[in-house]
Amino acid sequence: MVLLGFFLSGCATTNKSTTADKITDTNTTTSANINSSASDDTGVLLNTSTSASPDTNASVKDIAPTTDNLKKEQREAYEGPVFKNAAPPATYPGFSKRDPWEPMNRAVFRFNESADDYVFRPVAKGYRWLMPDPLQTAVGNVFSNINDIPVTLNNLLQLKFGNAATSGMRLIVNTTFGLVGIFDLASDVGLEKHDEDFGQTLGYHGVASGPYLVLPFFGPSSIRDAGGRLIDAASDPVFVGSFFVAPFIGPVVGASRATDTRSNLLKSEKTLDEAALDKYEFMREAYLQRRRNLVHDGNPPPQKEDEDND
Repeated sequence: MVLLGFFLSGCATTNKSTTADKITDTNTTTSANINSSASDDTGVLLNTSTSASPDTNASVKDIAPTTDNLKKEQREAYEGPVFKNAAPPATYPGFSKRDPWEPMNRAVFRFNESADDYVFRPVAKGYRWLMPDPLQTAVGNVFSNINDIPVTLNNLLQLKFGNAATSGMRLIVNTTFGLVGIFDLASDVGLEKHDEDFGQTLGYHGVASGPYLVLPFFGPSSIRDAGGRLIDAASDPVFVGSFFVAPFIGPVVGASRATDTRSNLLKSEKTLDEAALDKYEFMREAYLQRRRNLVHDGNPPPQKEDEDND
């Protein structure tokens, strides 16, 4: 019995050793295969067998941090908003305080350009082709004479009594001796033509221009000037007079005035197209500078960069 016990104990020890050796061999083989097939994020196989030198093992350990640093730099290179399922745009231009609604204004500007290309410019060209130059001048003089009425009122509101007297005298002279303004005799006798509207009156009394605004069909404006247009319409003889005549007369006269105004711009539009790299920006700056000069009668005060236009 004692011999049998030793025999069985020896067999068990032998089997246990054999199993342990097999497990050890299996683990060693698996570890070697894993190390030999290791690869970095780019898919390049790395030769990292168990016999690799210490330098090789060190370089393998540095690969992951290098990749992480690269990804981190790529993330930090772009500081704008990130959109899901879309690459971020290259730049996000900021909008100035004078034109915070630039995307909307540009859309309206493109609409106005299309309307002008297909409607207003062809009509203006046809008007100039049909109307002789003396007749065009006469029509322009009549509308200029009518405009002296709101100009006189705004000069009074701005307490510019000398200019109001001049504009009033122009209206009287051209209406009587100039045959309702067909002939501009007032300019010949030294009565200067002024350009005033209610937007300028508001600016004269300290109302800021506010953000730049492009109106459909009317074009460049601002918050102040857009509000002033309502008062200008209330004092416009063509608009007010249209309520006291036949319904079709007012629109016809208004359309004639708009056509005459647009035809006078045909000469300068070629220069504008050739000079402006960005037509929208060129017209915005020209409008704001012109309005600022008009409000201050050609002598505007120095303006700070972060200050809104007057």
